[in-house]
Amino acid sequence: MRTTPARRRARRAIAGAGAAAALLAGAITGCSSGGSGDEGGQGAQAAPRWNTAPASIAAVGDSITRGFDACSVLADCPEVSWATGNDPAVRSLATRLIGDAEAPARSWNYAVTGSRMADLPAQLAGAAGHKPELVTVMVGSNDACRPTASSMTPVADFRAGFEKALAGLRAASPASQVYVSSVPDLQRLWEQGKDSPMVRQIWKLGICQSMLADPLAAGTGATARREQVRARVVEYNEVLREVCAKDALCRYDGGAVFQYPFSADQLSRWDWFHPGKDGQARLAELAHRQVTAAEPPR
Repeated sequence: MRTTPARRRARRAIAGAGAAAALLAGAITGCSSGGSGDEGGQGAQAAPRWNTAPASIAAVGDSITRGFDACSVLADCPEVSWATGNDPAVRSLATRLIGDAEAPARSWNYAVTGSRMADLPAQLAGAAGHKPELVTVMVGSNDACRPTASSMTPVADFRAGFEKALAGLRAASPASQVYVSSVPDLQRLWEQGKDSPMVRQIWKLGICQSMLADPLAAGTGATARREQVRARVVEYNEVLREVCAKDALCRYDGGAVFQYPFSADQLSRWDWFHPGKDGQARLAELAHRQVTAAEPPR
């Protein structure tokens, strides 16, 4: 049958409308699926990739990162710090990543003994001034280690402090990666020293009384107190995981430090609570494994 000019124009109009509808549908589908259809397009922005070989490191946190009681009684020993130390027996994260020769000039330790989460924003502000490629965070033990279990830092305050600290770092040094260590299992540390009369005497001096007070007490109250402290540490670690997961350049250790079975031989011979040199070495090893992994821990 012969096609008239009018019919040809009508067919072209219908075809054009169909193509436009298909294009519009594709655009809507792409938006509703999170833009996955735009992969490889000019407008696509890939998420920042984790650098497994950072060339500079700043450390923030508390007494663990300062190497407290690892070399002598009641004193910091930053040279054995798991994060930035230079002791060859520890092989800190900085020396493992950057090398013995370069690490001293490219690593900075802003941790302060006794610090809690509330102190982290100021520490990160100082660290950010160096624009480090990696920042290590280990904080939370002192939030749980209080004179009493009731005086532990509330979880909401712990979360707010961590969010504030990360926001400040991002504003000052947007490209810095962040490695976040979990809080150690304080109950395990109690288990390692409670049966030693000498250790119990040292703990009476005031070390982490929320967990270590009356170390041999087996009554309902003492047991409940220890379980309360451990449960709070678990809650802190969940906060660290959740807040870190919202930052594309933040990597939580997946609970590696919390789960590590520290033995008495890896603890300070002065307080049987802080890591000794061997314990610091184990922390460095765990951190290096996580930082250099192609994918974050599951």
